Amino acid sequence: MAVTLPDLPRWRCHKVVRAAKIRRIIQLPGGGAVLLFDEAVKEIDVEEAWITKHAPSGDGYYVVYEDGYASWSPAAAFESGYDLIPEVVHA
Repeated sequence: MAVTLPDLPRWRCHKVVRAAKIRRIIQLPGGGAVLLFDEAVKEIDVEEAWITKHAPSGDGYYVVYEDGYASWSPAAAFESGYDLIPEVVHA
């Protein structure tokens, strides 16, 4: 029996994550890659296994959950589900 969308319960996201929009992905000869973001975020090296599992392409976000799990999310899905939390600067 096939499951249709109306058969599945609806959920709302309430997670707090760390994330940055990927501007460019540079493939490395060894199979990994370097993720480049805007000037406010340092580049991040990812292993080939991460690239293979998440298949980041085009417009998307590098997302790290509170338990340390790193993932990729398409920009439209991420931006429709998360709002930026402003950082508090202490003087």
